[in-house]
This record gives sequence, structure tokens and C-alpha cells, in this order.
Amino acid sequence: MHDVVIVGAGPVGLFLACELGLAGCSVLVLEREPEPRSPFKAEPLGMRGLSSASVEAFYRRGMLHQLLTASGVHDDSGADPDADEPSAPRHGGHFAGMMLDPAKVVAAALPYRLPSPAPESMLTHLEAVERVLSEQASKLGVEVKRGVTVSVIAQDDEGVVAQSGADEYAARWLVGCDGGRSTVRGLAGFDFVGTEPQFTGYTMHATVADPEKLRPGFNLTPTGMYLQPSEGHIGMMDFDGGAFDRSQLPTRDHLQAVLRRVSGTDVTLSDVHLASSFTDRAMQTTAYRRGRVLLAGDAAHIHSPLGGQGLNTGIGDAMNLGWKLAATVHGHAPDGLLDTYTRERHPIATAVLDWSRAQVAAMGPDPHAQAVQGVIRDLVGTPDGTTYVFERMSGSSIRYDLGSEHPLVGRSAPDICLEDGTRLGDLMRDGRGVALDFSIDRRLQVSAMGWESRIRYAAGPARNDLGLGAVLVRPDGIVAWAGDRRPDREAFEPAAGHWFGSPAI
Repeated sequence: MHDVVIVGAGPVGLFLACELGLAGCSVLVLEREPEPRSPFKAEPLGMRGLSSASVEAFYRRGMLHQLLTASGVHDDSGADPDADEPSAPRHGGHFAGMMLDPAKVVAAALPYRLPSPAPESMLTHLEAVERVLSEQASKLGVEVKRGVTVSVIAQDDEGVVAQSGADEYAARWLVGCDGGRSTVRGLAGFDFVGTEPQFTGYTMHATVADPEKLRPGFNLTPTGMYLQPSEGHIGMMDFDGGAFDRSQLPTRDHLQAVLRRVSGTDVTLSDVHLASSFTDRAMQTTAYRRGRVLLAGDAAHIHSPLGGQGLNTGIGDAMNLGWKLAATVHGHAPDGLLDTYTRERHPIATAVLDWSRAQVAAMGPDPHAQAVQGVIRDLVGTPDGTTYVFERMSGSSIRYDLGSEHPLVGRSAPDICLEDGTRLGDLMRDGRGVALDFSIDRRLQVSAMGWESRIRYAAGPARNDLGLGAVLVRPDGIVAWAGDRRPDREAFEPAAGHWFGSPAI
């Protein structure tokens, strides 16, 4: 029996597998597709944007260099980890197709940023992400079985069994990471609620006979939207209430008709090499756990791809769940730790769904949406408006409610660098929590407290300690506790016990 069976070998399933493998769990990943490669994962249709939170996750696990290389990224966005202050972002992104000027982002208003080797964001493709994660999973002893379609899930108080044909796969826990049309979600009886679609979206790789008739980038029109990030790579939104999506194959004639309608041109598609459709259906499970079955990524929440939030939210799920499930497997999780997965991540996805709905509402072809666009253009034309949207898209506004009034607690920890050059990101590669103690004359002595197997301790002055005396960081990079300039063992111990369980003494 494995500790955990994960259904789905996409980026979220593989990232979660790596987190569990790093913590010493035995992990089996079951994937329906027989081969890892797909034209929909490669360039151009497989292109995805990673937010700062997702890039940070790869950095903290020592996989950033491999990801940059696999993605063909040779420019790290100009990040200078030795700078005194973080640089302004180089890419602003968009809201509802309305581009942001990164120069208008007020860097000083972004909470607790410090220079880091990790870029603010990056463009990659699914094939690169899965290749890096698959290699890491293999190094950690994770087993991946392909061509396995799960048809039955049975669980009791002791474990869960996934059945595929005559084969059964038993584990103590099972996690569904099998996408928006999740089989696990249905078999385990999760409630899935939300709103129905307003549009059918299309993405295609095509040869355009007269490309000069299409403008590059995002283009909002009175009849919809089209996007051309590169020549021949085209995205479209047709406000048909989602009627076409997956009802039939998107033929060249159909795609050309939609493109002409939303672009207002008589553009001609000579050939369509690859195409797929999607909608803005926005739904989420009411809980992320039922007994010994959990969900992560698109299996737990779906929405339109506007703003590139899907993959990033899924990686956030994997980071949040991984260490909590591992601690539960190993028996040292404090009471209720696994329940905090739903409590912390469900509100994040709720906000993402609403963010997606707001963009769809502003992109509609009706006069009301056109009026809203005008208001939004004025707002994102201001530094405050641009900064607000950037915070939401980058993930820097995410803060879990951990019951503390300290403004840093619940946020992703800044990449604090000690005077000897050691960075927080370097200390997090083994998946343990980290205690940073900036005092000189009074040390917390975490090893003497019995947490050394779960919390890595580093002491010494920092290049920028943000006015703190000590910081406790969870394995997922979230600040669990922050103290004043004199570390207080009486305050630290309850915080550590709350997240890491009883000391190992």
C-alpha cells in the first residue's frame, strides 16, 4: 500500500508528488494518457504564464534553473538578488484584455518584497513544466503509471482503493489532480457548484493567408475578442453562451467564421494545424476533502483562462497540501492540520473565480460591458489601479488568515538574505519549515526544542531583516509567525507547535 495515490500527471499532480516525495512519502501517480507528450502542451498552444508565486515555488525547491532552461528563458527579467531594493516589474499583464503599463506599478506599495533570484513572472509551456517536474519526481522515488483510467474509488477509515479494470491501487490517501472534467471528483461525490458560461473560447495554430488584417496582442471588439500573441497563434472569444464548446470539432470553416465575426475583418485561414475550445464556466467544489480523498487544481475549481490563473492556483494548491498531507501520513500533524487545506485554499479559488467572472463581464459585446470597459481603462491608467490589478494577478496580494494581526503573517515570505549570503529560498529546498533568527545575543535554539527534523534553523544578521527579530516560515513558504527584535521562546513555541505538532523529543 502506498501512502498516497495521485490521479493525474499534469503539473499540479506532479508538483504535489514531488512535495510528498521530498517529505519521504511513498507516492504513486496514475495518468490516463499513455504518453506524456502532446501538441497541446508544446508551443504555441501549450504556452502558459507563471506568476511570481509559482516561480517562487520552483525556486524554493531548487527547480528554477531547470525550468528556465527547459522553457528557453535566458533572461531572468533582470532580477538582481544583491540589490538593496527589488526592481519594478517588467511585465504588467492585462485585465479583460486591457493591457497594463508595468511602469505604473508602484513597487513600494507591494507588500514585503525583497530582491530575489526568482523573476516576477515568466512565460513557459506545459511540456517544459511537466518535464522538469517528472525528472524531479523520479529522483525522489515517485512512481508514475500511464495509460491507467480510474473507474471506481472505494474508501474506508483505513485507506482508499482506486480501480482501473481488473487492477486495484491501494493507498492511505488519494488526491484527484485530473483536471476540469475530473473523474475522481465525480466518483468521490464532491459537490461542484458555480456559474454557467457566457462564451465559447478558441485557441488555434493556423496559417493566415492575409495576416496583416489582424492586429497583434489583445483586441477587444464590439462583437467579442481576439488575441494574437504570435503569428498564427490565435485565441478568440465568441459570446454564444458556451453553446459550441465540445459539441463538435472546430473546423476551419467554423473557426474562420468566428474569427471574421469577432475581428470585423474578412481574414482568411488557409489551414488550421491545431485547435481546441473552452468556456468561462466558473465552478468549485464546496470542500476539497471527502474522507480520504482530496482534490487539487482544476479538479477542485475551473474558470476561464483569462489572466492565466488556473495553473498558478493549482501550483498553490499543491504547495499548500503537500506538507500538510505528508505530516498527516507521518503521524506528527497537529489536530486539524489537514482541514486547513480547504480553509486556506477555498477562499483563494473563490476570489480567482470572481476575478475571472469580472473580466468576462467587462469583455461582453453589449453596451453595458462597453461602458464598464471605459471605466476600467481609466482606473488601470492610474498607478493605484495598475498596482491593484498587478497584485491580484501576481499572487502577491494572497494572505491566509492565520489568526495573527502581524501584517507579514499569512503572506508568502520575502526572500530574506543573511549577511553570509544564505537566502531563505536556499534553506527551503529540503521541504522543511525554516526559522530565521536575526538576533546576536539571544538565540531560539530550535534544535534544543526538538523541532530540528521539521524546522531548519538559521541565525545571524540579515541584509534586510524588515525590522524583525525572528520569522517562522512554513514548508510552503508562508510566514507562520513573526517576532519583534528580541526572539521570544514563549511566543515561538506555541506557533511552531500549532503548525508542526509536538516536538520530536
